[in-house]
Amino acid sequence: MANHRFFKGLVSLCALFSVTFASYAIKPQDKNQQRVSMMKIRIDIDGTQQPLFATLAMSPTVEDFAKQLPLTLTLKDYDSTEKIADLPTKLTTQNAPHGYAGKAGDLTYYAPWGNLAFFYKDSHVGYANGLIFLGKLDAIPQAFKQNQPIKISISQIK
Repeated sequence: MANHRFFKGLVSLCALFSVTFASYAIKPQDKNQQRVSMMKIRIDIDGTQQPLFATLAMSPTVEDFAKQLPLTLTLKDYDSTEKIADLPTKLTTQNAPHGYAGKAGDLTYYAPWGNLAFFYKDSHVGYANGLIFLGKLDAIPQAFKQNQPIKISISQIK
């Protein structure tokens, strides 16, 4: 019976965590300010009706990226693993880790080149110095897996 109560409590705790995480927890900083810990973006792919969505974890780099939105970019294939595009201006790397190993579905920023990278496959190289994780795509569109350039528009969901 004690195990049943423990399991029931654990399930309740997991459900509470899921609800808190899914609601994009808002943390008060002081009486007049609130900081959102997650941000949702919409990605429209030219020639398709279905929008793509991504959830970004707030950081100084993501905040800098959000200031550039909305954006229209042309993604080019890189290494048959990711789609990349140069950003209008480089993003801050303040408080960012030194590197990251890109995984399928990741939205990242490659600081040395100043470009956005959408991984549609896991990185062949593994850990890359200067690669910063921004967030996760809800799905990987078929258009990303094709070799030709793709025009996209990115906007923040408010």
